[in-house]
Amino acid sequence: MAKKIPVEFIENFLVVWDLAAGSELYKMGFYGKPLGIPKPKVPEFNVPLILDLMEGLYLAEKGIITVYEGADKRKVNLKKLRQKARTLYEEFDEKYAVYRDLREKGMVVTPGIKFGCDFAVYKYGPGLEHAPFMVSVKKAASELTATEIVKAGRLATTVRKRFIVAVPDLEVGKVRYLIFKWFKA
Repeated sequence: MAKKIPVEFIENFLVVWDLAAGSELYKMGFYGKPLGIPKPKVPEFNVPLILDLMEGLYLAEKGIITVYEGADKRKVNLKKLRQKARTLYEEFDEKYAVYRDLREKGMVVTPGIKFGCDFAVYKYGPGLEHAPFMVSVKKAASELTATEIVKAGRLATTVRKRFIVAVPDLEVGKVRYLIFKWFKA
């Protein structure tokens, strides 16, 4: 993809108005959500694509999209996108470090709110498989209580997913993953 895809910054989202470009982005890595299509069965659709700020920032950093806003189409820089994302997401820097690390490892990362975690993570993508992993992001200094582990384990078992705690080290630029495996005694 030689030419950057133009994306409009509206409120808390990014909109790809070019329908073909939106389908292309979706095909590239299941980025965004086609407007009004909760679970697209095919990667081609004739509606705008909505990106959240986390994936938009990632795509902008990669040079895949260019972000603009307003009628005069002012360019929006990475700093402004990051600042806006920090107001929307609690502990954005840690979550973004994990999002970027998983994407760089070839995983497909989507919001995990319906599973009570930060991310649902796929090897192949939504529609091709159920997300095999649910990821919660924790700071290294934060506590993880036994009750939280049991709750997460019960939920992960119920929805047939592996529960992973991601611990980013922002100074070093590395992420450690703690994977919990449940077994019957």
